Amino acid sequence: MRLPSPRLRHLLLALALAAGVAPLGLQAQNSGVRLPNIGDGNGMSVQQERRLGESIMRQLVTDADYMDDPVLIDYLQTIWQPLRDAAVQLGNLQAEQEEAFAWDVFLVRDKSVNAFALPGGFMGVHLGLIAVVASRDELASVMAHELSHVTQRHIARMQDQQGRTTPFLIAGMILGVLAASRSPDAAGAVMMGGTAGTVQGQLNFSRDMEREADRLGFNVHAQAGFDSQGFVGMFQKLQLASRLNDNGNYPYLRSHPLTSERIGDMQSRLGLGKTFAPAETSIEHAMMAARARALMSPHVDDMQKLSDVLEKDFSPELPVAKRAAMLYAGVMAYTQQRRAALAREATHNLLQLVREDPAALRAAQWLAADTERRLSNPSQCLQALGPKVVDRARVMLQTQCRLEAKQASLATQASDAMQLWLAQHPRDALAWDLSSQALTQSGDRLRALRADAEFHVVRWDEVGAIDRLRAAQDLAKQLAKEGKLDRAGNMEASIIDSRLRSLERLRRELLQPH
Repeated sequence: MRLPSPRLRHLLLALALAAGVAPLGLQAQNSGVRLPNIGDGNGMSVQQERRLGESIMRQLVTDADYMDDPVLIDYLQTIWQPLRDAAVQLGNLQAEQEEAFAWDVFLVRDKSVNAFALPGGFMGVHLGLIAVVASRDELASVMAHELSHVTQRHIARMQDQQGRTTPFLIAGMILGVLAASRSPDAAGAVMMGGTAGTVQGQLNFSRDMEREADRLGFNVHAQAGFDSQGFVGMFQKLQLASRLNDNGNYPYLRSHPLTSERIGDMQSRLGLGKTFAPAETSIEHAMMAARARALMSPHVDDMQKLSDVLEKDFSPELPVAKRAAMLYAGVMAYTQQRRAALAREATHNLLQLVREDPAALRAAQWLAADTERRLSNPSQCLQALGPKVVDRARVMLQTQCRLEAKQASLATQASDAMQLWLAQHPRDALAWDLSSQALTQSGDRLRALRADAEFHVVRWDEVGAIDRLRAAQDLAKQLAKEGKLDRAGNMEASIIDSRLRSLERLRRELLQPH
């Protein structure tokens, strides 16, 4: 067997350290150290599963296609949170898991229809999935299925069944997650040539696990208040793609292959006498799907296609949701093309079209404000956004607009807003990044460095965080030497010293075999 590349070997070793097992191919090189298998004893604990998930995320967040779009993340959270609550109500999600797991949802900038659950409660959703589903109920069906893989700890159970090879297999899978869309050859190389078939075969969940995720996912979906037609509708989409010999646009089928038993079971769950009727697409969902399509590729040709659709195909006779989607995507395309007049005209038309739908209107108002920001009019952005800020997307956009205004007073307001937000959401990486920018603009270099360090902490980059805290220590010493370190600065310096000691201790623990 060919040895993996240095980058892959580094990832495999990192995952192995997290899991407490030496990967195949590296065990022989480290035969002097016997690392215990996480399958030993009572199997993988929820804490070990969370740690394995964090090790995978540490790699994923550095990829260019990893995304945190506040608008789409907020939308996914309106689905994810009810599903989690329903899983608790049904007894599927135990208190130990609820407390120990991350329950983070993130986006992957990829046109393919896919979603995947990682150990420890992390879930990735491709933009292509959001773009293709017809309703939030269909999207919820995929998320409910993936949530059930997590609550039933299927990866941990695979580890117990297959032994020490699982971390190695998971490493190959995760490296392939983002490589596959760019180059099938690259994805194959990740699987290391001759072992690819074996790896792929063992990565797929068992049929029993898939049926369990279907059954529990369906119940969770219904308990959360979603229309069961959406679950069946998503199955029909996948079934059609499977029949058409999926050409790679539906990688979800490769990790979750359909069987006649699964299809028949899902159809029977509608109940006797009930026939499938596709759910009507809400205006809000149509706009979110349009946003996903616009974000999938920023290339000039793709933006031109979106604006062409609006200019050539828009008609008052189309359903409102369809028109709203075309206008939303058109605004994003015009803005990217710097066609300000057309972007503003389309925005105005969109606001008028959706004014009677509160959820859609809120999304359109956010888009109007962000359009002004992207057209380099931060004051108009703040005016369009208004004073009432409640959800994450609006808080982040308001802060971005204040920063882009380059005014000291607005920078202070931005810093204060981020401080309040982070008090309740301490693991929000974007908020820490914006906080660092705001503090830099305000002239508070010491706190800015610590905020930047915290940004790296929540992205599992302990080395980067340590480097910034050491730089902050040096700055504090310099300020003290110059007599510029006031009482608040001294308190901040103490916090920096404490955080640095804590992270250095954590780093040593991560590097130790378990």
